[in-house]
Amino acid sequence: MAPKIFITGTTGYIGGDALYALEKAHPEYEYTVLVRNSDRGAPIAAAYPKIRLVYGTLDDSKLLEEESARAHIVLHTADSSDHGGAATAISRGLAAGHTKEKPGFWIHISGTGILTWKDSETKTYGEPPSQPPYDDLENVAGLTGLPDSAFHRDIDKIVLESASDSVKTAIVCPPTIYGPGRGPVNKRSRQVYHLARITLKLGKAPQVGRGLTEWDNVHVHDLSDLFILLVEAAVANKPELDSKIWGKEGYFLAENGHHVWGELSKQVGEVAYERGYIKEKGVTAMSPDEASKQAGFEALSWGLNSKGYAKRARKYLGWKPKARSLNDEIPNIVDGEAEILGLKVGHAEQVATGKQ
Repeated sequence: MAPKIFITGTTGYIGGDALYALEKAHPEYEYTVLVRNSDRGAPIAAAYPKIRLVYGTLDDSKLLEEESARAHIVLHTADSSDHGGAATAISRGLAAGHTKEKPGFWIHISGTGILTWKDSETKTYGEPPSQPPYDDLENVAGLTGLPDSAFHRDIDKIVLESASDSVKTAIVCPPTIYGPGRGPVNKRSRQVYHLARITLKLGKAPQVGRGLTEWDNVHVHDLSDLFILLVEAAVANKPELDSKIWGKEGYFLAENGHHVWGELSKQVGEVAYERGYIKEKGVTAMSPDEASKQAGFEALSWGLNSKGYAKRARKYLGWKPKARSLNDEIPNIVDGEAEILGLKVGHAEQVATGKQ
C-alpha cells in the first residue's frame, strides 16, 4: 500500500515547493492536501490532477484530526509555527489513528525566529550575537528546552509533548529562506524580499541599528530536499535511527549559509543602484519601530540574532544542500521586486513593446 501523506500549506511558499519536490521524487505516494476552498485549490488540482484535495481551514479541528488519523505522514507547513489549534488537532488525530506497531509521523515546520528570544527579551537590536550559536546535534537539548517566552515556543511544545511510540515527531526549523518557489501559487519568500522591496521604495537600503546582527539562510529547494529525506525516513522506519530523527532529539535546524544583515542590506542597495532602480548607494539606519512599520516582524528580524548549525540532518539523513547561495541570488531578488513594483519592464512587456 502506498504511503499516505497529508500536507497543509501547499498554496504557500514552503508547502508549495515541498509538494512539488515530493511529488516529483515519489509520484507513487498518495497525497492529500488541505486547501481553503475550491478557488484556492484550483491551481493545485490543475498542477497535480491525481492529488486528493480536502477543503477547510486550520480552525477545522475535526477535519484535521480525521486526515491526520488517516495519513501515515503529516507535513504541516500552513501557519504551523503559530496556530495552536491546528497543532493540537494534528496531535490528536495522529494519536487516535496510529499504534506502536503502525506509528504515524509528524514533520512540523517551526522557524528560527525562535532563536531571537534573547535579543527580544533584552530589547537589543542591530548588535552582534551575545550568545554562542545553537547546535542541533551536540546540544539539541538547548533547542528543545528554549524559554517559554521564545517566539513559536508554545507550538514547539505541543509537538514535542506529542511524541510517543505511536506518534513520531520531527521539528524542522528553517532560517531565512530564499529562492524561487516551485509551487503553483506563492513562489516568493519574505525576509530578504521585503528588504529589497523597501530598499526600492525608500531609495536607500535600510538596516536596523548598527546592522551587526547575524542570521542563517537556506535555499527553498534545499529545504524541500530535507523534507524528502524525512518523509523517506518515515516510510523506511528504521529502528536504529529512530531516536536520532524522531522524538526528543528530532529537532532539525536547516541552514546552509550565514549572513550579517547590515552587509546584506549593503549588497541589496548596491545591486539596486547598479541596475538604476535607486539613486543612492549605502544604507540608512532605521529604528526597530520604523522597521516594524515597514514590514512587521520580517523587518524587525533584521535587527535580531538567530544563529545555529544544521548538523543533525547532514549526519543522520545525508542532507547535502547544493543550491546557489543567498549572495548569488540577491540580483534575482532585487530584479523580481523591481518588476512587481513596476520599476523593471517584464519579459512580456518587452516583447509587446519591442524593448528587448
